[in-house]
Amino acid sequence: MTKPMNQPTNAVPRRQIRALYDDQTIAVYQAYSPEIAGPAVAAGTFVPPFGLHRMTWIKPSFLWMAYRSGWATKPGQTRVLRIHLTREGFEWALTHSCLSHYDRKHHPDESAWRAALRESPVRIQWDPEQTLHLKPQPDVRSIQIGLAGEAVPRYVHDWITRLEDVTTEMQEIHALTRTDSEAARSRLPAERPYPLTDAIAQHIAASPFD
Repeated sequence: MTKPMNQPTNAVPRRQIRALYDDQTIAVYQAYSPEIAGPAVAAGTFVPPFGLHRMTWIKPSFLWMAYRSGWATKPGQTRVLRIHLTREGFEWALTHSCLSHYDRKHHPDESAWRAALRESPVRIQWDPEQTLHLKPQPDVRSIQIGLAGEAVPRYVHDWITRLEDVTTEMQEIHALTRTDSEAARSRLPAERPYPLTDAIAQHIAASPFD
C-alpha cells in the first residue's frame, strides 16, 4: 500500500510528481475568483472571462494549492477547482517544457537554457511541498506547471475532461487542521507518485535526474 504522500517522509524523492490519477486522467488544481470559476464549472472547461493569452499555472498538489490560495481565502482565489486532464495532454506539457530557472546541473550553459525558455510554451517550477499545517518541507518538492502560448488553448479545448469545485472540501479540511490533525489528514486526496518515462523525468529534472 502506498504511504500517503502528504505525510513527511525521508523516503519521498526530492522532486517527484504526486497526484490523483487513473488510467486516463490526472487531476490538477487552480484557484480563481467566482467570476471565472463559476462559468468554468458550468461549461466543463474554462470560458471567458478566462483569458487564453496569459500564462496559467496548474498544480497537482492539493496542499500546495491550499498554501497558494490561503485555504481559498486570498483575493481572486476563493474558488478552488480540481481539473481532470487527459494524461496524454499532461505529458505533452511536460515534454514541451523548460525549467523556469537556470540549473547548471541540468542545462549545458545559461545561453542554452535561455534559448529553450524562449521556445518552450510550458514552464516547470519545483517548490517546497507543504505540510498539513502549510509549513514548507525543505527536502521535498512539488511541481508547478505554467502554461503559455499554444499550451493554453490545448489545455482548455483538448485536455480538460471535467472540472470540480472543491472549495468546500478545502475549507472543511482547513477547519479540521485546527482541531483534529488526523481527521484532516484522512480527508486529503490520496495523491500517489505519477509514473514518468525516464526521458520525461530527465527533461523536467525530476528525481533521480535532479
